[in-house]
This record gives sequence, C-alpha cells and structure tokens, in this order.
Amino acid sequence: MQSTHPAPTPAAIEIIALTKRYASGKPAVDAINLRIASGSYCCLLGPSGCGKSTTLRMIAGHESVTSGDILLENRNITDLPAAARGTAMMFQSFALFPHLSALDNVAFSLKMKGVAKAERQAKARDLLERVALGHLAERKPAELSGGQQQRVALARALITQPRVLLLDEPLSALDPFLRIQMRAELRRWQKELGLTFIHVTHSQEEALALADTMVVMNHGVIEQVGSPHEVYNRPASEFVARFMGGHNVIDTPEGKVGVRTDHLQIAPANAELPWGAQRMQAVVTDVEYQGTYVLVGLQKHGAVLSANATAAYSVMVPEAAFAAQPYQVGQGVQLHWTPEQAHPLSSAQAVAA
Repeated sequence: MQSTHPAPTPAAIEIIALTKRYASGKPAVDAINLRIASGSYCCLLGPSGCGKSTTLRMIAGHESVTSGDILLENRNITDLPAAARGTAMMFQSFALFPHLSALDNVAFSLKMKGVAKAERQAKARDLLERVALGHLAERKPAELSGGQQQRVALARALITQPRVLLLDEPLSALDPFLRIQMRAELRRWQKELGLTFIHVTHSQEEALALADTMVVMNHGVIEQVGSPHEVYNRPASEFVARFMGGHNVIDTPEGKVGVRTDHLQIAPANAELPWGAQRMQAVVTDVEYQGTYVLVGLQKHGAVLSANATAAYSVMVPEAAFAAQPYQVGQGVQLHWTPEQAHPLSSAQAVAA
C-alpha cells in the first residue's frame, strides 16, 4: 500500500551527534543533531559562546570535528578538506584582498585552480553583474562602500558553485540602515539561486526576517528548531523565550509559562477582569513611549526592588489605550492573560531535529 504522507524535503546538510571539544574538555558543541532542508535559508542563532560559529566552521571544514558526522546531500564530508566539500564561506570581515580589483577578488579562487584568465574573468564579471556591481569591477575594496564590498564577497563565494553557502555574521559590520537593505538582498539572492544558505547571527530580528528555519543554540546544544513563526510564538524553553524577547516568563501554580508582551494585559488594581482570566498583582517600574505603543515595565507585587532593578515583565499598551488609561511608576496594577495566550516552558531543552 502506497503511503499518503508526503516525502520529507531532502536534506542539504545533515548533522549527526556532532561534538567539538577543546583542550579544556568542555564541549563547545555537544552531540547536536540537525537536518537542513535543501534550498532553504537556515539561521543559527544564539548568544556569544553558544556554539553556533563553531558549528558553522565544522561544516565548512575550518574546524576539526571531535566526534559525529556531517553529511552534504548524503555524502559524508566530515573529514574532507574545505575545498572538496561543496561549501563556500562568506566571512564577517569580507576578507577581500586590498590590492586586487573587485573583478580579480571574485576570480581569485579560479586562478588558484589554474583556470585561464579570460575564462575566470568572464565568470567573475557575470557574477558581479548578477549582484549589480559590473560597473565597479575595476575598483579596489577601499574604493567600495561596505554594502558593495559585501556583494563582492558574495560573488567570490558563489564563483566556486557551492551546494551550500555558509555566512558567518555577514551583516554585523554594516550600519543599521544598510543591514536592513542587505538582508533583503541576501534573501532575494538565496531564492533566485536556489542554494542552501546557513547563516550565523546573534540578532533575533535578522533571523526572524531571513530564515525558513531557525536553530536556537545555548551552551553547545540546540534548544529549539522551527520556523520563525513557531519559535517566536511558541518558544520551547525559558531560555528561548527570554533570548527571543517579546515574551514574559511567569511562574504560575501549574508551572512556568510564556506570554507574549503584546498579549499580556494591564488593568488598574481595583478593575474587574474578564471571566477566566489569570492574574497577578504587580507594580509599574518603568514607562517608555515607543510611538504606536507604550512599553510598561513591571515587577511582581511584593518583590524586593533595588534602585537599579530592571523590569521583570513588560506590556505593550497601544498608544490610544494608554492615553485613555495612563499608568505611573510606582502604581499598583493587575496583570492578566487568558489560558489560550500562555504556553508552557521547560527550564531547558535540547532537541534532535
């Protein structure tokens, strides 16, 4: 009998029990498992030291593997040299040769492979045209803007015709405006080329904007794998909820839950709440006007407050609603939410994807 279930999307990269230990013995990456679908945009996300860059370097062949396997399209590449893997790396610093033109920077790897000058320059020029830099082919890196240098670095990575493009925090050196512009271009290029992109970032906003799949890492393990919508709306653990932001982590009699900042409600201390609402007494510690909304910071009523205490909970109050019912620092209020707006959180979670 033929199965009615759709076949899983082929994996461009499959990581099996991948571990990296340094001399100290503490694992930088601890037996992680991950499948990255072919033709997808995957972001490895987490704080500094979580293992995301080490994982990327092991996939690239720039870092040795202590144990475990890395498969590219079902071919084990764990012990292959970087040049034989079918991957290409785009570095944070762009790593362009300052004395070479944009054209020669892009063509450099083909020159090292002995490709004739006319052929390698023709391929390099075609790629520069694809990233809208054909008219700047003869300029040196110092004569290009940060965004233009990034496009040169992208073209240089693509000239080797990789199956997977690895990006190590490629937007972090750019100013905020250019960063937003370039992430849109990265997404467009990934779709047009049909390649698998694996992108390391510490920016939650960047990962949400770019990824088909987000992989949230912490202390060398994977806390959660999912689409941006899944990870943001249903963080699997307390760590993911706090790291992604936009969530309140609340202890209830039933256990720890996460409630989105825009789902948590605030009301005067003596107000009657909707039937079935869960509630908590709190004190306003901070009020920040953000334009379309006011961000109200709060502490649980009875908590010991020091002069430099930060808000334990946050509520996004629409501007008009705050104008109709303003709140002041030090005011006692009620926080409330419905059971449907809360989801359970584990204290920590390592997952196999």
